[in-house]
Amino acid sequence: MHELGIAQNILEIVQQAVPDGQKPAVRKVRIRVGQLSGVVPDSLDFCFSVILNESQMPKARLAIEQVPTISQCRDCAHRFQIEDLAFVCPACKSTNLELVSGKELEIVEIELADDRDEAI
Repeated sequence: MHELGIAQNILEIVQQAVPDGQKPAVRKVRIRVGQLSGVVPDSLDFCFSVILNESQMPKARLAIEQVPTISQCRDCAHRFQIEDLAFVCPACKSTNLELVSGKELEIVEIELADDRDEAI
C-alpha cells in the first residue's frame, strides 16, 4: 500500500511547514488528489489517521479534494472531463489530447486551531 508512504510524506511536509510550538494546533491538512494520481483517497485518509498517533499533531485530519480528469483537444480546443478513461474528444473524436488536470497530488492548505477553538 503506497498510500502509507504518501501519508508519511504529507506528515513530514506539514511538520516542516509548521513551527514546533504550533504543531499541536494543526487541525486540517487540505490536499488535492487527481483521479489519475494512482492514489486511493480512502486508503490515504486511513493511513494518515493511523500515523498521527505517533506525531505532534494528533488532532489533524485530511480534507481530500478529488480532482477530475480534464483534457483539452489539440485539434478543436474542446475542453472536457474524461469519463470511463475514454481518451477521445467528444466533439471531434480526435485522440490528440492534452491533459489539463487529473494527476495532482498536492498540499493546498494547513489549518491551525485559533484562540477561540477548544484548548489545544
